[in-house]
Order: sequence, then C-alpha cells, then structure tokens
Amino acid sequence: MAGAKQHLMTDGVILRDYPTVAESDRFVAILTRDRGLLRASARGAKNVKSRFGAATQQLCYSRLSLIPGRDKYILEDAKPQEVFFPLRADVEKLSLAQYFCELALHMSPTDAPATEHLRLLLNALHYLSEGSRDPMLIKAVVEGRLMCLEGYTPDLTGCNHCGRGEDSLMWFSPVGGTLTCSACGMPSDGIPVTAGVLAALRHILQGDFARCFAFSLPAADTLRLARLMERFLLAQQQRRYNTLDFYHTLRPELT
Repeated sequence: MAGAKQHLMTDGVILRDYPTVAESDRFVAILTRDRGLLRASARGAKNVKSRFGAATQQLCYSRLSLIPGRDKYILEDAKPQEVFFPLRADVEKLSLAQYFCELALHMSPTDAPATEHLRLLLNALHYLSEGSRDPMLIKAVVEGRLMCLEGYTPDLTGCNHCGRGEDSLMWFSPVGGTLTCSACGMPSDGIPVTAGVLAALRHILQGDFARCFAFSLPAADTLRLARLMERFLLAQQQRRYNTLDFYHTLRPELT
C-alpha cells in the first residue's frame, strides 16, 4: 500500500525526448499539471508494440502514471489524449510548436503545480493545429503570458517619463519593459508602438487569461506585435533558443 501511494497520476505534454543508451527506450521531459516540469524514463517506448509509444512522442498530451525514482520518474503507463496530428504535417507549424516546447522547458516550474503553463501551451497547440488563429499572434501570446508567469511583466500603464497613457505613437523598450511617448523622445532600444499594438499588448498581458487569444490585428500590426514581444522576451531572458533560430529561417520577416 505504501508503494501504491507513491504513484503519480497526472496529465502533461511531452516537451522533448533525449537520446538513451537503449535504442528502444525514451527519456522524456514533460510539462505536467500537478508537478510542473519532470523527467521520466519510458522503457521500450520506441518498440512498435509498446503500449505507450504514441503517448510519449513530442507534443503529445497524455494521461500519465509515474513512479518516483532517485533522480527521475519511471513511466508505468501513458494514454494519449491529444496528439495534434496537423502540426506534424506542416514544417512551419511544427517548428513553432517546438519553440513553444523549448520555452516551456526553460520557463516552467519544477516540482510545483503548473496549471496555467500547461493550459497556455495546450491552447496554443490547439489553435495552431486547427489554424483558427494567426500563428504570429499565437506566438506573441505564448511569449507574453509566459513572461508574465515568470514575473517579467512590462509597465504598460503609460509613458515612463510623463505618465501619458495614450499617444498616436509610443515607444517600447524591451530592456526596460517600459513605454515612452513621442513627446518625451525615443529610448535607445525603442520599438514603435501604434495604438492597435498597444491595445493588443494590454489585452495579452493584462487581460483575462481565458480570453488572451481572442483578438485580431491587421497584418502590419501583427508583425509589429510579433517582433516586439520576441525582442522583449530575448532581452529579459538573455539567451537564444535554437528552435526560434530555425523558425526565423522559415519566417525571415521577423528578424
């Protein structure tokens, strides 16, 4: 009975699998609802007849039964709940989904509940898979909301110098995470922010989580928003993401 109580039953998304000594095994990183990031060994998962082979592939959302080990979990059972097949047939969507997974690997808690992180990732994969939202907007929402969950919330109330809340053109500093109005002058790293982009930023970062994907922008403002959110994330994180670099080769207009 004591051993049975140690079993962890949870659900999560497979973010990545790593090379293992045994070719038939998988070693996976999972974003779970109850324990955040955890790593698990899935013995024999690559075998054709494995009962949980499909459930341990990257991007699969699965119901998991895990046994705690010394430094990792052992996967006892896994059942797929959503595999997001359309993502695997489109290289651009797949590369963006893999970027979301890499972000989650670096920006999600370990050994702590991660309900909102998982919910954000699942919503993003769903909208990306079904094609019901512009991928650039999905990307901006994922980057922005993850930054907020990490505590990197920019100050969007108004100009950092004079307090003006609205202007025909404002400037956003990715390093400072602040706004400056046109009258106070452009900061050295300033990115121009139109009224539409500013409204979208406030909606993504300050609005109701349940509606953070529920908006649209003209194509030009969508690109401005995507560039701004990415530059803010990279400036605050001070690191590069290999999956993002690859996505740039498919969407060079972001650079």
